[in-house]
Amino acid sequence: MSELTRHMGLFHLTMYGVGLILGAGIYVLIGEAAGFAGNSMWISFLLGAIVALFAGLSYSELSALYPKAAAEYTFVKNAFKSHFFGFIIGWLTAITSIIVAATVALGFGGYLTKFVDLPITIGAILLIGILSIVNFIGIKESAWANTIFALITAGGLVLIIFLGFTIEPVESIDYFEAPNGITGIILAFVLIFFAFIGFEDMANVAEEVKRPKKTIPRAIILSVVITGVIYILVSFSVIRILNWEELAASSAPLADVAQSALGINGSITLSLIALFATASTVLITLVAGARILYGMAKSNSLPQFFARIHPKTKTPWIAVVAILITSVGFAFVGDIVIIANIVVFAVVITFAAINLAVIVLRYTEPVLERPFKVPINVGKFPILPLFGFGTTVYMALQFEFEVVLVGVAIIGIGSVLYFILKKQNNFTNGI
Repeated sequence: MSELTRHMGLFHLTMYGVGLILGAGIYVLIGEAAGFAGNSMWISFLLGAIVALFAGLSYSELSALYPKAAAEYTFVKNAFKSHFFGFIIGWLTAITSIIVAATVALGFGGYLTKFVDLPITIGAILLIGILSIVNFIGIKESAWANTIFALITAGGLVLIIFLGFTIEPVESIDYFEAPNGITGIILAFVLIFFAFIGFEDMANVAEEVKRPKKTIPRAIILSVVITGVIYILVSFSVIRILNWEELAASSAPLADVAQSALGINGSITLSLIALFATASTVLITLVAGARILYGMAKSNSLPQFFARIHPKTKTPWIAVVAILITSVGFAFVGDIVIIANIVVFAVVITFAAINLAVIVLRYTEPVLERPFKVPINVGKFPILPLFGFGTTVYMALQFEFEVVLVGVAIIGIGSVLYFILKKQNNFTNGI
């Protein structure tokens, strides 16, 4: 790839990461988090930021080690010398995109009720259907569009922070009030970790980044820290305006916060921002999900029909349809907490593998140049990835049985698919 294509410096890549992370997660899930943790949900966001930072540091070392690699699949395959393990992590990444689309679409449905009297699930399915048509027709993404999206999304959150800290609360607030104790804080932490997902995709643009071995690690860390601070400030602000019970009961929590502070105009403004944020996130996710299926098929990791291109639209139409059907299926679940937790379960398994990969590679590939190394080491052994691995394993043990069952089923389906394709000799030497 020509040097001319390396147009992303630290600022643009950090903005890209902030845009990926901010997305729509906090607009969708902060009410549910309040229901679990009450006024203490800021602790849940702090825990989420810490775990994301552990994973971000591991991604930073691996991205600097393999700056032209295809992210998770390559990291895991190189660390464990296992095509199977790499395939499963790649499979989880693809499925995560599908479920994210359903989760965020349900959030869109919640904010849509501010304008149209329509059941949330129906609104979500309509959005997935309409944006899948756009996905089929074709969409061109650009750096400036992503920056505008990030600024609009962040603008809504900055407005909430401004309102929260300029309007005096009616009564004194106990910021450590936790109606469900430590259990509630942990449950909220596991749920809102969904809002931190996205920074890992920064590793996939390595070939468009100036001095990627230095820039990518710095941008990942900066983006996680910036969004973590924003989330924590938002969590303080919302409970200064609405009590946690009202937040928990709302299908459009940030819009209700703005309405309480500014009246109906505030609600309309935040609802429009949230609709834009959620719709954009769903579209980006649908496009990315179809491309993941297409890319895996092109590399013979999935059946070849997923790689078929429509003769007129030049889009991977079978992959688009597959993403559409699967996303709608998850949207029919209707319970945003359950499907968000399924996403987080898949992500924490991936993050556990990434943290472990850093540790393993320190011993199996000790002579490789590491432009960025995770700090705090005892000899070769990196301490923070061990904490990161431990926290993700702990998180994986906190889910409801039905969530774990779905997660295990997804891994099981991926395993069966791998061995079927391997038996049919559909794998190249690189898979």
